[in-house]
Amino acid sequence: MLKQLASFRTPWLLLASSALILEMVALFFQYGMRLEPCVMCVYQRVAVLGLFVAGVVGAFAPEKPLVRWAGIGGWLVSAIWGLKIAYEHVDLQLDPSPFKQCAFIPDFPAWFKVDQWLPAVFEARGDCTQTVWQFLGLSMPQWMMVIFSLYLLVALAVIIGQLLPKKA
Repeated sequence: MLKQLASFRTPWLLLASSALILEMVALFFQYGMRLEPCVMCVYQRVAVLGLFVAGVVGAFAPEKPLVRWAGIGGWLVSAIWGLKIAYEHVDLQLDPSPFKQCAFIPDFPAWFKVDQWLPAVFEARGDCTQTVWQFLGLSMPQWMMVIFSLYLLVALAVIIGQLLPKKA
């Protein structure tokens, strides 16, 4: 079942849609609730953007193994990187120290200056150490750890499904 599921377009569109919804929620927090994103928030937004791109790539031609594996690879890398950044962000919030600070400006490679291309979405203006929002006792980066963990678990299940032998 898992092996065949990744061969259909709908699950990939669901991945892309869920990431797009997360980006829209982030913009609501920024512009609707006036919560300025910090550098770590911006990096997490880029990881979510990676999930969106992975979903679009996978949906392009899911029946082709190369395209499917490219989508899975992007999904896996984005989920792991997002989880790592969210974990570091939580650490900054729960254990503030003058020796542990996040940067004020995102440090993207020269070929990917997304903060300059789309400053309305990826410009950092907030403070990483401040907890400005909570829901059910968890801060935003803690929720992002949950979300990226779920994306990672589903990606690992899909990978396992792809590696299982075909049923006769």
